[in-house]
Amino acid sequence: MALDFSGQNLRGRNFKGRKDLVGANFSYADIRGANFTNVNLRKANFSHAKAGLQSHWAISAAIVTVLLVSSALSKSVIVALLIASLVVISVALVASRYNWAVALTTNLVLTIAGSIALILALIISAVVAGPVSIFSVVLVGGVPIFLAFLGFIYIAVFGSRGAIISTARARVEAGIVPFSIAVADECFKTAIINTGGTSFRMADLTDANFTAATLKNTNFGSANVTHACWLQAQKLDFARVYATYLEKPQVRELVITGQGQNKNFDDLSLRGVNLQAANLADASFIGADLSEANLQDADLSRAKLKQTQLDGTDLTGATLTGAYIEDWGITNTTKLHGVRCEYIFMRLPTKEDPDPLRKPDHKKEFFKDGDFADFIKPIFDTLDLYHNQGVDPRAIAIAFKNLAENHPEAELEIVAMEKRGEDKILLRAKTAAGSDKSQLSAEYFDDYNQLKALSQSQQLLLVEKDKRIISLENMVDTALKQPKFYTQGDTNVSDISGINIQGSSNVNGIAGGGSVANLGTISGNVSIALNQLPDSPDAEKPGIKELLTQLQEAISQSADLPETEKAEALEQVQALAEAGKNPQESTKQKTAKTAITMLKGIFTGLPAIASLVEAGNKLLPAISKLFGLG
Repeated sequence: MALDFSGQNLRGRNFKGRKDLVGANFSYADIRGANFTNVNLRKANFSHAKAGLQSHWAISAAIVTVLLVSSALSKSVIVALLIASLVVISVALVASRYNWAVALTTNLVLTIAGSIALILALIISAVVAGPVSIFSVVLVGGVPIFLAFLGFIYIAVFGSRGAIISTARARVEAGIVPFSIAVADECFKTAIINTGGTSFRMADLTDANFTAATLKNTNFGSANVTHACWLQAQKLDFARVYATYLEKPQVRELVITGQGQNKNFDDLSLRGVNLQAANLADASFIGADLSEANLQDADLSRAKLKQTQLDGTDLTGATLTGAYIEDWGITNTTKLHGVRCEYIFMRLPTKEDPDPLRKPDHKKEFFKDGDFADFIKPIFDTLDLYHNQGVDPRAIAIAFKNLAENHPEAELEIVAMEKRGEDKILLRAKTAAGSDKSQLSAEYFDDYNQLKALSQSQQLLLVEKDKRIISLENMVDTALKQPKFYTQGDTNVSDISGINIQGSSNVNGIAGGGSVANLGTISGNVSIALNQLPDSPDAEKPGIKELLTQLQEAISQSADLPETEKAEALEQVQALAEAGKNPQESTKQKTAKTAITMLKGIFTGLPAIASLVEAGNKLLPAISKLFGLG
């Protein structure tokens, strides 16, 4: 049972080393000055808790702040403070790079340097701004310097230099104070917070709840804040949050308010952030990392999610209507259950095309409940092989066949080819669940690049008469010549790139491991499909039915074609028969063109005098013409 500390006075308590605080309840507790360093606080409840400095530390910090502010009221003291600060900071920063023993030995040097700096400051300030009392310089300039020096010594022991420098630089960029004063101030405040403030440094705060908690002067440095809830948290801007996603001011504002509408979060690291039920409509997350984030029930309507990383992200119940998901990085661990989405865009909008590649394609059609997850599912287990220059179809065919044969456990199967720009192509292959896609991709491109460097004659020696390689080579070549895509599959699905995938051409054999159906069964299916086509009205001019019937007979009776390739060829005839029901429809024409290309690939390598080659040379051009393909 989780421990209950709710409403208790826990000021200054040391919880370091406790093993029993998972799920503990600290709601409404006073935890000022408490130490939770490196403690497991998963699912702990700190809602409405009061963290930060205890009273005596707060008073000390207030005095120093007054001194630092008052020093800015005198021109002469500003000169003193700047010179002394520069000397002390320069030496202390060097010292802080070493260990505690080295820092101690520099104590004397720092003291002497500070004294010399104050004397020089007195002389220069008298010249620049008129005479001032030694007491004024020492009190107003020396006390803050001395306290800052103590902060430097503390930092030399406990680190945090990177966080201090970055915070100080941010204050300088904002035009608040000079860099030297900012560093001194940050060092002192860090020493104060680390000594007297509430510390969650390196704690595990996964799923912890800080709703409406007061967090001024609290140290969250290097803590695991995955899925922590910060809604309505108070004074988080005054906490130490280095090495967490809270470092960016816009992220802190987002997690506190839950309002990110129309905001820009491009390229930010938001890994593990909790944005449950947040308003993110019209927000931009281009190139951002939202992996493992909690986006349950979040409103991402019209959000720009181009190249957004969403590995392990929970989008359960989220709204994605109108979102732009170009090249977004979802995986099979991305949770999409119950996603609300009426339509989606596959590309970012432009002035020329404000609604790029909408899905569903028809603007009057909308996804029904559950449709979006089914629509996007094919991407989960695909290997995407993108070729961006000098595409070599033969090298692609050989490299993919080699990869499939070397990794039968991956069950590689080509599902799509898409032309992307001039001489660029994306080859997408389905893989078995759990396949190491990074390793497969690296192995493929190593092989592809070596093959690409070979001469045409050397490549031909590797190909010999392997019709699977020849078929795939022809398919890649066709995909490069067509405006958009070549694809395969016996079911209608949708490609994430926004291209509708349709057809029934089968390239499982290329992937190695696809089983060949019974030849008689396939032939019977072809006959059924042909019988559904209308007869030609002119006996002197054979139509699609008659030409395909002749092609079926030529394939079945061929003595030169092995049974496995007869089966593949007959499947293409069946695809042509199905497309022949609506031969002028664009999608059917694309299916027909793909099937004809496949048949040409299968026939390649047969003896020139083979009867099937002669039949193919006669029938395929006539079939293409009836489909309006030339």
